Amino acid sequence: MTAQSGAAFLLKIGDGASPTAYETVAGLRTTQMTINGDTVVVTHKESGGWRELLSGAGTRSVSVSASGIFLGSEAENRVRAHALSGALDAYELSFEDGAKMRGAFLVQRLDYSGDFNGERTYSMQLESSGEVVPA
Repeated sequence: MTAQSGAAFLLKIGDGASPTAYETVAGLRTTQMTINGDTVVVTHKESGGWRELLSGAGTRSVSVSASGIFLGSEAENRVRAHALSGALDAYELSFEDGAKMRGAFLVQRLDYSGDFNGERTYSMQLESSGEVVPA
């Protein structure tokens, strides 16, 4: 098994149409995804001193962090508009091996920075709302 390229880990935003088309949020330099799961403990006196967890229970979520160079693309403008309005939108995560994950996400944080005579950069944090599924 070979290592997958980080450049091929893409964050895409939906266009709001039906069916949804996805556009890459351009200029990403780093992208990170975290799948979170809360556990439900069902340990009881007959567990023999071992913790027992309830399979399939608890709350699951996906967090996405990304940063990059601001290019002023339409996809970046939609991300900014949703950050300002607090609106959910459809996002897609795609990987080099062709796997994809789709779901509704909220822009939790969007930061811009830049130096005089330098490029303007941004970083953002997305949090899932509802189910995130393979596409």
